[in-house]
Amino acid sequence: MVSPASPSISPIDGGAVTGDRCGTVPPPSSNARKHDSRNPLLRAVLGHFTRTLCRVVGELRPRSVFDVGCGEGYMLEALRGSGLSAELVGVDLDPDAIAAARARLGDAARLEVGDARQIAGDRRFDVVLMLEVLEHLEDPEAMLEVLTELTTGHVVLSVPHEPLFRALNLLRGHHLRRLGNHPEHIGQFTRAGFLGLVGRHFDIVGAPIVPPWTMVVARSRRRAH
Repeated sequence: MVSPASPSISPIDGGAVTGDRCGTVPPPSSNARKHDSRNPLLRAVLGHFTRTLCRVVGELRPRSVFDVGCGEGYMLEALRGSGLSAELVGVDLDPDAIAAARARLGDAARLEVGDARQIAGDRRFDVVLMLEVLEHLEDPEAMLEVLTELTTGHVVLSVPHEPLFRALNLLRGHHLRRLGNHPEHIGQFTRAGFLGLVGRHFDIVGAPIVPPWTMVVARSRRRAH
């Protein structure tokens, strides 16, 4: 999962790519800092999210999983650790993130830098993940339309649950001048609003409770050939 993350995770053309290319080690991304945090509350809510993701993906029994905007590969690592027997593929625009993901996963996943559509080609995956990405995009509706081309099975999507996410930031004293909104978040989604957005492109089959995020499991309207 990539949350909060840099705009460089956008799986379609565009967005910044961060990191020092002069041989120095780049600072950890906000996503890496979150996953590696020792904060017990953060670890508890993230653990619940991760267990829920592993459960819902396992119940779909996919043969292939494509994580679009995979970041440093934390969620792919969790899926592998859950015992999921599926081909794992991840894509991200940030070379530093993919380097970290390759170090984490080794040969357990195919990990590529680039555009999700180019990586997938004509292939369709059983499950496509997009976790904590859509809130970073100028046009999330267009990205959902791209996802319809990547699977004839299911998508599992998540975004921060607003206004809860911002309220929690305010309580922690974070981003006060932005009223709790993370500076890299372009869009904000209520639970109902996100379900409505996804429902315009997919058939929703589940929405597990994973505060402070909204997760949606949805079925493609395209049929496998």
